[in-house]
Amino acid sequence: MNLNTRIGMAVWSSLCSILCGFLMVPMVFSAGEETDEKALKEVREVVKQLQSRYEKTKDLQADFTQKTTIEGFERAITSSGKVYIKKPGRLRWNYLDPSVEDIYVNRDDVKVYVPEHKQVLVGKLTQMAASKAPLELLLGAAKLDESFDIEPTPGQGRGVGGIRLLTLLPKSREGDAGRSLQRIVLEVFPKTYFIRTISLYEISGNVASFEFSSLQPNMGLGDTLFDLKLPADVEVVKAPVLNGP
Repeated sequence: MNLNTRIGMAVWSSLCSILCGFLMVPMVFSAGEETDEKALKEVREVVKQLQSRYEKTKDLQADFTQKTTIEGFERAITSSGKVYIKKPGRLRWNYLDPSVEDIYVNRDDVKVYVPEHKQVLVGKLTQMAASKAPLELLLGAAKLDESFDIEPTPGQGRGVGGIRLLTLLPKSREGDAGRSLQRIVLEVFPKTYFIRTISLYEISGNVASFEFSSLQPNMGLGDTLFDLKLPADVEVVKAPVLNGP
């Protein structure tokens, strides 16, 4: 599947969690010895504004551009498309360029459809992600601080408008998808505080960066938008299980 060349399913599920459930509950801040109080204060303010924005957002649609750097490959893979989100637990992720691929999430059910191959990969998010955390976050039933610590991004650590970048550090727990991720870096838009970019750094050295644009919140997206309608000749393939039931 094209998805596997862009980003691993365990890592993609973490992206899915961030988009649909990020900052709807209190978070724990990790204050290292070298983190100054000013930087920590700025991060708290960004989190506060981000929380406020997403608490008021019932649904969201946006364009995205994805750039994936694979360890050992000289050229990055670039793709683009549209994403649709609806609380709780609905997501539609459509790759449009350079090839078409559709990902649908309905709570624990995941479908990845590649029209070119006439195949649809079906599975459970809890099994494909090697952790139940993504599903719990999608449903708003889990605390993100149980999976991540948050801290100021080292170095310059600022995005558009000079707003502090956020770094999410997966907490090490056996069997958790965080074992594939080293860290996640988030950037928000000035004024609106919607997520502008997400960069996922894998332990393997792979990096997947997503930039969002043309965001439209609270458009009243209907449930039918998140229902995948397949042609009759499509082959159904079961997704590999990373986490046992």
